[in-house]
Amino acid sequence: MTDLARITEVLSGPAPASSDYDLNPDVLLPAGRKLRQAAVLMAVMGEGAEARVILTQRASTLKHHPGQIAFPGGKIDAGDADATAAALREAWEEVGLDPANVDILGPLPPHETVTSYTVTPIVGRVRAPFEPVSEPGEVAEVFTVPLTFLMAPANYRVEKRRWQGKWRAYYVVPYGPYYIWGATARMLKGLADRVGS
Repeated sequence: MTDLARITEVLSGPAPASSDYDLNPDVLLPAGRKLRQAAVLMAVMGEGAEARVILTQRASTLKHHPGQIAFPGGKIDAGDADATAAALREAWEEVGLDPANVDILGPLPPHETVTSYTVTPIVGRVRAPFEPVSEPGEVAEVFTVPLTFLMAPANYRVEKRRWQGKWRAYYVVPYGPYYIWGATARMLKGLADRVGS
């Protein structure tokens, strides 16, 4: 079974939500906190062993998460029909991926970030090759990572750093010069665990 076929299979089953706080059970989150809605697109190009996931390096000038590795995505606007529409719109704006060139496979569980967002990751298959065009105000670089690499739980590890005066743990899945960590790594790790189970 190809990785895409297995991913499609696991997307149809239930899975728990994830959070930037998953590895930090000592963090007490306030009850009634208000989270903004966002969506990202996990876009897969190619088939079988050639399948690759599109990722971006965020511009260093951005207010939130400058320079970090992320899926194309952003907040859900009032004009978006749903999380899928928002993810497709953001991918079009950030990397030039035409929504008509994407077959939606399904959503991953929502992920809560330290910046008070609930992010819905949408998994999609890119139908035909395309040449990425970075939106210069938001994206410094567009690159791809083999799906087989990202779906191997052994490629993930836990690291720690001090944040707001305390040690915080998070997942990382480095690939070549790219340090993929935080929310992006956590969402990928959750899918990798389900695919491998």
